[in-house]
Amino acid sequence: MTMNPALVGREPAQIDERATEIYAHLFQALADPTRLAVLQHLSYGEHRVRDLVEHVGLAQSTVSKHVAFLLECGLVTLRPEGRSSWYALAEPDATAGLVDAAEALLRATGTRATLCTHLRRPRPVAEAAG
Repeated sequence: MTMNPALVGREPAQIDERATEIYAHLFQALADPTRLAVLQHLSYGEHRVRDLVEHVGLAQSTVSKHVAFLLECGLVTLRPEGRSSWYALAEPDATAGLVDAAEALLRATGTRATLCTHLRRPRPVAEAAG
């Protein structure tokens, strides 16, 4: 069995249950395709909600709801400028690292992640866009 070097010498009972709960909440925040699309667009720089609406192709109310969720979770920041509000990634480097880790896991597992029967099926690209 291969063991994570960071966990060598630790017993399973020593796993921080509170941290595990917090990780689960973070992954819940990231588990929505619309929120992931918003984060992808914000990885290129600041956007207003109306810009994100154009990119994501959903109603402004829907995009606003998801942006507010990400803001509440601390994943994005808000910068007011006049009558506009500009949104940006709160931690661009950490977000990029998370995306890199996800891509590495998908490379390692292939399509097995999409075959998990207890997870909702990914929507086809055309359906997800509109």
